[in-house]
Amino acid sequence: MTTPHTIAVLGLGRMGGAIATRLTAQDWDVVGWARSGRASGAVKTTSGPNEAVAQADLVLLALFDGPACRQVLDDVRDSLRPDTIVLNTSTVAPAEAAHLARQFGPSYVHAPVLGSVQAVAAGDLQILAAADQDALVRARPVLETLGTVRRVDDAATAAALKLIANNGLTGAVLGLRDSLRQADALGLQRPQALDVLELGQLGGLVARKRAFLDGGSSVGTADFTIGALVKDMTLLADASNTPLRSAVGLADTPAAPDADIAVAATAPAVPDAVLEPLRAYIRGHATGEPTHFRDAFLPTAHIEGIRGGAFVSWPLDEYCALFHGHSARDEQGRSRRIDAVDVHGTIATATMTLQHGADTFTDLFLLVRVGDRWRIANKAYHRHS
Repeated sequence: MTTPHTIAVLGLGRMGGAIATRLTAQDWDVVGWARSGRASGAVKTTSGPNEAVAQADLVLLALFDGPACRQVLDDVRDSLRPDTIVLNTSTVAPAEAAHLARQFGPSYVHAPVLGSVQAVAAGDLQILAAADQDALVRARPVLETLGTVRRVDDAATAAALKLIANNGLTGAVLGLRDSLRQADALGLQRPQALDVLELGQLGGLVARKRAFLDGGSSVGTADFTIGALVKDMTLLADASNTPLRSAVGLADTPAAPDADIAVAATAPAVPDAVLEPLRAYIRGHATGEPTHFRDAFLPTAHIEGIRGGAFVSWPLDEYCALFHGHSARDEQGRSRRIDAVDVHGTIATATMTLQHGADTFTDLFLLVRVGDRWRIANKAYHRHS
């Protein structure tokens, strides 16, 4: 099989534009088409995808998602030569990758990439390539111009592995966010906290985004956007049919979808107004004073769980009657910790762990914003003896 002479790059966004520029700089004959109609002057372009595809021995897709890939490929299918390789670097769902592989058969190479614009420019991408042997042999020189090729058994597996890799990146972004929030709460200086974080497991991310995280500069043009990462986490959650907390954590970031992921790492902490009813609840347990619970809960709230092997559902008055205005004898040895709070507009959920002597309680709260105040609408608990 012959090495491609002309490469059509369909999609000249951040990654597609960087890929086309890299290939051109490495003396490949590249023609590009921008789905948005906007492209830099570094690569020669055509006004339509069919014109680009008609010139190409290899068609490289760098599009936002599966629907975009299907639409563009449907549009250009009649312009593809019989021996043209279709090389898809886009991040799509495993089922979408499998469908495209069946549709285009031996000429299809599914090759999602790990790395951002800077890695493209340096030829340092990690590429997960799934293809028939002949197609991969033809595509390999192009792929190796962009980075290191790791062969994968099939298109669905390559797509799934890319989503798992991006889930790891999401975890790092959210882990960095948590670390910075805790550092702020402890009164640590940001440069000092970043110095130490750069020494640990988050070091690579901190080093790449350090100038922005220090507050010394704007993040500039995004290497990887919040919107793209949210899209990938949604694909992963849908494909696995398994809850994915990171998808919610990113989606709730108060920033534009086209902002860099570094912005998500610096998102502000949960407002004190959301935490105040939870703190009032803690004060109620610490003092045994029912007025704190009445301040924390809505009057219509119920507290529910299993007590003595039976389900109980107390209205607020009955729950308050369990407390008599004084601390427990072993209060010095008790502790309460707010584990998580997720805010969604006018509602929120929270989880708390209470260590009360020999018993540990996990409390789950549903909170509602009523006017300018947050209150607990309901609580459910589990008792670990």
